[in-house]
Amino acid sequence: MNDINQKIIDAIIAKAEKICPNSLALIGVYGSFATGDIYEKSDLDLLILIQDDDGWKLGTGFILNDIGVGYDIYCTNWDGLKYDSECHHAHISKLMDSKIVYVKNQSAYQQLCKLREDTKSFLESDKRFERVNELISKAKVAFSNSHLTDEIGKVRLFSAEVMNFLLDAIMLYHGTYFKRGVKRTFEELSNLSVEKDFINNLKQISESKDIHEIRTLLKNLILYVENHTKQENKKEEPTANLAGTYEEMYSNWRNKVEEAVKSSNSFSSFMSMCNLQYFFLDISSGVNIGEFNIMDEYNPDNLEENVKIYDKYLNQYEQVYKNVGINVKRYSNVDEFVKKYLEDK
Repeated sequence: MNDINQKIIDAIIAKAEKICPNSLALIGVYGSFATGDIYEKSDLDLLILIQDDDGWKLGTGFILNDIGVGYDIYCTNWDGLKYDSECHHAHISKLMDSKIVYVKNQSAYQQLCKLREDTKSFLESDKRFERVNELISKAKVAFSNSHLTDEIGKVRLFSAEVMNFLLDAIMLYHGTYFKRGVKRTFEELSNLSVEKDFINNLKQISESKDIHEIRTLLKNLILYVENHTKQENKKEEPTANLAGTYEEMYSNWRNKVEEAVKSSNSFSSFMSMCNLQYFFLDISSGVNIGEFNIMDEYNPDNLEENVKIYDKYLNQYEQVYKNVGINVKRYSNVDEFVKKYLEDK
């Protein structure tokens, strides 16, 4: 700890004692001065944990002209640390690695240690993959936004969002987080099983002057991270629990596809076929029912053909029914249905 840093920490402690004696819980040092990765212009990164709203008064920002270094003295409350502990991002070094240099509240220190253990357990569990998927979804939104503008500056900003989300996803997937500054990003990635093309694409985006090139590189990044972090879900074999799904598919959209032929309504045909596809995707996400690629065969030029395609996949799904002993509920008329319906218990 150099003299400047120690004086700053001492000043924070003194101010807390003066204006909010019950607010400050502890102070920790993270970042370059904790890792030793310092250079002449390194600033001081502090975890200043406060226990009430009065503690926010300790925060400030300033520049020391004699050494040309700026400082941002941010405070953190328990809500902020708990959010970090849930791993919504991979920049949690403040929580995990801060070297505690001052403790006012010993129970707060013990609570911090417990939070670190909980976070470590989260990173070692399969729950982290939920965060990975959330981050990839956010990256896709930012990628979409990059296509909604033709201003190079805005595209660059959206590309930074995409990269940040994907970098966090990669780290969390591997059960870790960023421990050093942005200048060491590629070094930290190199410690993981990440291909060089991924790192090269990141570099190319920062150097590109072409909107279309940036978008192409972003697409490559997303596809790579999706593949890199892909989790093979264990699917159940079909059971009698599928009962009712065939009838729902028929009821919801089959006649709509047929009616669309009579009215030459391509939109209705398209949306009905898509809804059937979504239904199959939902079931197949957890049950091994085979492939149902309806929209690969959808024919916008021949709506009548879509009725045949719809029936083809319904017949295919009926075979899944039969394989597990389910019969499609069909009745010759409503009276037959009512009789059977009332008999069933």
